[in-house]
Amino acid sequence: MSGDAATARACANIALVKYWGKRDAARNLPAAGSLSLTLDALTTVTTVRFDPALPADRMRLGGEVAAPEVLARTRAFLDRVRALAGITTPASVESHNHFPTASGLASSASGFAALALAASRAAGLDLDDAALSRLAREGSGSAARSIHGGFVRMDAGVRDDGLDAYAHPVAAPALAARVRMIVAEVGGGAPKTHGSRDAMEHCARTSPLYDGWLAVVPRDLAAAEAAIAAGDLEALGELTEGSALAMHAAAIASRPTVLYWQPATLAALAQVRALRAAGRAAWATMDAGPHVKVLSDERDADAVARAMAGTEGVTAVTIARAGGPAELLPRTAP
Repeated sequence: MSGDAATARACANIALVKYWGKRDAARNLPAAGSLSLTLDALTTVTTVRFDPALPADRMRLGGEVAAPEVLARTRAFLDRVRALAGITTPASVESHNHFPTASGLASSASGFAALALAASRAAGLDLDDAALSRLAREGSGSAARSIHGGFVRMDAGVRDDGLDAYAHPVAAPALAARVRMIVAEVGGGAPKTHGSRDAMEHCARTSPLYDGWLAVVPRDLAAAEAAIAAGDLEALGELTEGSALAMHAAAIASRPTVLYWQPATLAALAQVRALRAAGRAAWATMDAGPHVKVLSDERDADAVARAMAGTEGVTAVTIARAGGPAELLPRTAP
């Protein structure tokens, strides 16, 4: 097989009700559901071509030859695509993250969502959204959500084969239009010290708070969806901040600890509390990294961004709107 190249773009997403832990690591099945917001400002563009002239899969990330561990993870994912398509052809992959990679800004979510769409199309597959979300999930649990735009719910499912573990959009056009996420980078976007996969496994195995973390997720999911349906950003913001702090509490309690926070992280969290006390719409969330993301609205986003940019140790600030679903691009797209 030597098909045309396919190029796809996907946006990263930030979980508002967090995903942390797996019930089946081999199939990347989450231990609990999650709910996220897709962000337009954090994108990955990936081109895939299956070419029988290649001796083996090859990959470039950000214009550089991918590290061996990145290529190995990508090759394993391409094997899943090849199995679905009934082919054995090697592939070339060219991927660009238009924001820092592997630093806690969800580059794996946008990366594997873009790879899932580009690779499946280049292999001659035309998967529906559920199948595409399941495929992306096998590369990265959070990537299942980046197949969709706006607010997205990920179902953990109960089946061993994972057929019921995929993401679907949560309709909220009015709230999605006015919501903003201010991304405050800490430490210049340097790679994080603990990879998410290993950290999740370690936390589940050693943290005395992990079971409590899992127990609260279903309640938070129901409350978050109710807040979205009501257009209640304040209620959603309170749940968002609580979910993030609960996840990090479980991680910090791991033995030895999984601690992503830096001094600037604490300063940024304090800034968010001060903004909220001053009447601004501002609620913090964090993923597996030191960066602080602030859920806000169109009215307060600029003021929140200025305050975060003035926080000691914050090295970059981006205002993001709700992003769209993963999409195919013309072959000439950068």
